[in-house]
Amino acid sequence: MRVLIAGGAGFIGSHLCERYLADGHIVIAVDNFITGAMQNVAHLERQPRFTLFRHDITEPFDIDGKLDAVLNFASPASPIDYLEHPLETLKVGSYGTHNTLDIARQKDAAYLLASTSEVYGDPLQHPQQESYFGNVNPIGVRSVYDEAKRYAEAAVMAYHRAYDLNTHIVRIFNTYGPRMRLNDGRVVPNFVDQALRGEALTVYGDGQQTRSFQFVADLVEGVTRLLQSNFHEPVNIGNPVELTILQFAQVVNQLTNNPAGVVYRPALRISDDPQTRKPDISRAREVLGWEPRFDLNEGLHETIAYFQNEQGRADKA
Repeated sequence: MRVLIAGGAGFIGSHLCERYLADGHIVIAVDNFITGAMQNVAHLERQPRFTLFRHDITEPFDIDGKLDAVLNFASPASPIDYLEHPLETLKVGSYGTHNTLDIARQKDAAYLLASTSEVYGDPLQHPQQESYFGNVNPIGVRSVYDEAKRYAEAAVMAYHRAYDLNTHIVRIFNTYGPRMRLNDGRVVPNFVDQALRGEALTVYGDGQQTRSFQFVADLVEGVTRLLQSNFHEPVNIGNPVELTILQFAQVVNQLTNNPAGVVYRPALRISDDPQTRKPDISRAREVLGWEPRFDLNEGLHETIAYFQNEQGRADKA
């Protein structure tokens, strides 16, 4: 296949580029580098089947030649990033989605949207099923991301219904792994960075808010299966093993041999931060034959090693 990956220099996008190249496909990556990084794909540039170009997909663009698939992973994804770039986040979820959908339509290519568990907001249903409409604050500070993704899903389904476009929607739950940024602002890089420095891990509130963490390789496998499927409605891809933030902090301290423990800070409630997060993956199991293979310790070992190297780079800079 000849595959276009928007956001191809990002954390998840770069792993997808790697996977499709390893499977023998031609990959065209586009990124505006607001949150993507050249170092994520530098090792791929030697491959003749890989092309990377800088472009903001909120502006129309074209690709010469045929395309078999368009994967849209272009968006800031951490609260730090989309709160710093609120208008860009809204635009990439709307204009960027339409522009990539138009390319897929022109090329008669399959289309896959990277959506998010954030469409469920601070959920009143637990675990979250794809049929749940969510509990989202439409004017809160996180709404620029949440509502952009909800709009993007609506656009994808409209193109599917209006043009019979072969579309797919993946709702991604908390994903971690190599190529996350140290200053990403999310709990995995925050905790690992503190633990590797021998500091107490900062836990906000009582630490009883929950998350379900999946390793990036499991997500990539789920995405590749979804793109190959004939299923068009949203599919949760995540690890249903749920941990409290306090439990997760204890795992990180144990794997890094950090004796500093945790330090508690007042809860941050100004950001509509969801208090629970756990995917129901029944649909992924039934439709894709998919479920996560990597346990938390296995994935964190690889991630910690990556962050150790990144800390060394940052300290030398």
